[in-house]
Amino acid sequence: MKKSTIKTPATLFLDRQKLPYEVFECAGEVEGTAEFMADFLNVPVHQVIKSIVFTDERSKGYMVLQHGDQRIDTKTLRKEFNVKNVSPASYELAHKWTGYEFGGTSPFGIKANIPIYAEHTIFEMDSIFINGGRRGVSLKISPDLLHHIGVKAIEVSK
Repeated sequence: MKKSTIKTPATLFLDRQKLPYEVFECAGEVEGTAEFMADFLNVPVHQVIKSIVFTDERSKGYMVLQHGDQRIDTKTLRKEFNVKNVSPASYELAHKWTGYEFGGTSPFGIKANIPIYAEHTIFEMDSIFINGGRRGVSLKISPDLLHHIGVKAIEVSK
């Protein structure tokens, strides 16, 4: 594992906000999974955070941050968002709202002002690894940084 100086919209956003982070980049063939990144980073999958973009029946977007070893209960999400239907967003919508490719989605530096939520237990961790805006790029941050972008804590684990 090596630290990197790569710049992405996520790192540029954090730099502008003067928020601390470390960047780790996996070179070569990269799988866009939490398990792959956890192995690369040599950390528990629970510490690797997935960024998943959802849409509702009105095509409104949401981002949910979840531990790499946990699933999101969409029934709970529907209640939380007060909508009839919620599902993972298509590539086109997710890219339009975030500017990121699948496997490279970060909550930092996204294009649209969509609400971002995080599993409440993420905020209890000392540090987390979250996507840095490109597949194979991970940011080590304090979960407190999520408060700087208005992330709301929710309980949506299956």
